[in-house]
Amino acid sequence: MGFLGFIFGAKKRQVKRYLEHGAVILDVRTQREWDKGHIENSVHIPLNELNARVDEVKQLNKPVIACCESGVRSAKAAKFLNLNNIDAINGGGWVSVQYKL
Repeated sequence: MGFLGFIFGAKKRQVKRYLEHGAVILDVRTQREWDKGHIENSVHIPLNELNARVDEVKQLNKPVIACCESGVRSAKAAKFLNLNNIDAINGGGWVSVQYKL
């Protein structure tokens, strides 16, 4: 396994571990992106609304796997959630997360 295989394999194992602990998938894409397709049973809170709705995520009382289109917004979301004492990771792009399910 090469370096990239190691990195991407680690992310897959991390997502799997979070799912085993009852993690919620949080999609932070826009409404338009969400409407075009999303992971069934995921929670949708666009990144630009996350600050105002962080209490909704806290009330879930579960670890969070953030996803978006490519992984950039979900990285920001995971960092913000961690700063607010929520156990969260960046799952990356939603299609990639869906594949890991």
